[in-house]
Amino acid sequence: MLKKRIQLTLFVSENDSRQIETIRQEFNPAQYALIKSHVTLCREEELVQLHKVIANLEKLEHKAITIEFGSAVRFANNAGVLLPAIGKHDEYHQLRKKILLDIIDKPGTPEPHITLMHPRNSLCTAEAFEQIKNCTLPAKLTFSTISLIEQEPGMKWQVLREFEMKNNL
Repeated sequence: MLKKRIQLTLFVSENDSRQIETIRQEFNPAQYALIKSHVTLCREEELVQLHKVIANLEKLEHKAITIEFGSAVRFANNAGVLLPAIGKHDEYHQLRKKILLDIIDKPGTPEPHITLMHPRNSLCTAEAFEQIKNCTLPAKLTFSTISLIEQEPGMKWQVLREFEMKNNL
């Protein structure tokens, strides 16, 4: 039996997401219908002590983070397409460490990215990838809100709670 999924997510702001969402809607309408464009911050297997995670988020002192993105690349045997983060991701990993403090001693260091076509429910063709590569996408995005989200199997992701980062630190 499938169970609910939870994660912490950094949603791309509406102003910055227009071109990303246009691509997702055209080439991956199933994923587009489930969740807005985002960078995953913490996956469900890292959130097993959710009460501690929420406590860490409530007392979090961290400024908004900016992530630089490179050109679209294919992944998962060329079935999917993502925008990879480029350069150093120190702010992203420091934020993860603060959120997972006293929960996971050495949090992994996932590579932040934005998925344009998810291989679970799309298949990128050479033609589609050429079209995507020729689109102008944001090179740098700033995130100031962390969203705790949940998905019932097969349903749209729902925001349970949001945590604002402090821009004045």
